[in-house]
Amino acid sequence: MTDSNPLTKYPRPPFEGQPQSFPGKTGRMKPEPDHGEESYRGSGKLTGKAALITGGDSGIGRAVAIAYAREGADVAISYLPEEQKDAEAVGAWIEKAGRRALLLPGDLKDAAYAREIVARTAETFGRLDVVVNNGAFQQPNQSLDQIEDAVFENHFRTNVFGAFYVTKAATAYLKPGGSVIFTSSVNSKHPMPSLLAYSATKGALSNLVLSLAQLLAETGIRVNGVLPGPIWTPFIPSGMEEDSVKSFGSQVPFGRPGQPAELASAYVMLAAEESSYTSGALITVAGAMPVL
Repeated sequence: MTDSNPLTKYPRPPFEGQPQSFPGKTGRMKPEPDHGEESYRGSGKLTGKAALITGGDSGIGRAVAIAYAREGADVAISYLPEEQKDAEAVGAWIEKAGRRALLLPGDLKDAAYAREIVARTAETFGRLDVVVNNGAFQQPNQSLDQIEDAVFENHFRTNVFGAFYVTKAATAYLKPGGSVIFTSSVNSKHPMPSLLAYSATKGALSNLVLSLAQLLAETGIRVNGVLPGPIWTPFIPSGMEEDSVKSFGSQVPFGRPGQPAELASAYVMLAAEESSYTSGALITVAGAMPVL
């Protein structure tokens, strides 16, 4: 019988110190994150649909890709070229679920690449129904004067510009009933001084959700966002101080970080036709952390 107690279902801090360079490798994390590889069970909520997930090689994107495939969708994932091995592992899970996988290496900062991955997804699968803007860049800072201009710009070009390019291109293919989902963050409402640039981009993404939901309403395209709290992904060892990694997740009421698998159901719900009246929603998944 599986543990259904959210306090004890997954590992709790303290964790090992495990420094990595960005964007980090899943297989080097201790403990390794759970993306639902052995636990997620689909029920046909996305049968026949096609989805594009940016940042789909690891973390939340990987969990969403596995869940979507098991719900019946063909799945394309975009990722940085250096993440090819992780991406191939995700592609194998998609195909194991009996669905088609499309791997699209590249950099979301490049507007041409962002447009290309949308077009290739639609052409390969013959349709595009769901876009998940999940790809992101994160680098912590000490003080304001230590944030290099190029690093600040990199946050916005990846997290905000990339999502904008993809969404703008996708509207040419999405039909009424289509869904666009953004991965924002609790940092959009409770910004961390040590993640100044990252928090600012997440505030922009939450704002984009609310604006786009209204702008695209007349087309029948729904736009929503998920606000994760502390989630155990490669971003953590590759983007935080070692002491922070060791205690990661201890600050929330559940006393532990969330696992990527624990967010998948929110993305499935937002993409499913049963949620046809849900647009402009920002859903917090943060272990009982109050986010107002």
